[in-house]
Amino acid sequence: MTNRQRAALATKNKLLEAAKKLIEEKGLAGTSVDEITEACGVAKGTFYTYFKRKEDIVFALSAGMFGEILENAKRAPGGAAEKLANYMVHFSDCIEKSGVKLAQEWVKNVVDPVLCENGGDQKLQNDLRDMADLLTFLAENGQMRRDADLPALAKVLVDLAYGQMLCWCMSGGKYSLRERTAAFCRDQLAQLIQNYNVV
Repeated sequence: MTNRQRAALATKNKLLEAAKKLIEEKGLAGTSVDEITEACGVAKGTFYTYFKRKEDIVFALSAGMFGEILENAKRAPGGAAEKLANYMVHFSDCIEKSGVKLAQEWVKNVVDPVLCENGGDQKLQNDLRDMADLLTFLAENGQMRRDADLPALAKVLVDLAYGQMLCWCMSGGKYSLRERTAAFCRDQLAQLIQNYNVV
């Protein structure tokens, strides 16, 4: 990587960090591009070097935050239920640490048809892809049946995660999303996936 590429990456990361902090405090609607660039000490045009529109920064934040969770789940000890629980609990923990306002932006982008038409459901598509990737990994390693309908299971598990995220957003973050997800995984996940397990 050249010095110029390193500098560009550092600037993009500064924009992401500033945006994350502002969105957590004020929500996306209450945050302007001017505020993001001012917090970074860069010109407004710099923002548009990296992002086409303000909403794109929400997708970039989710990609950076959730990519590592998948890899860690693959390396986690245990069988399919333990690896899936690892993924789901850390997914929820990441959402909780990001704050209600940012989670509300992710939910809004998934449920608003206009935003979905403009790529607003990118986080959902990324999460479905990551879950399918994890399930495929489990099947390839003999921890789930290869002949099972893994794409359908991926949708069910992501729907569950998004349903929990939505309820947590609606509560204003009044309880721990991580703990609620951990309880679900402990009490229900093994039974939910039993037909997909290798016998």
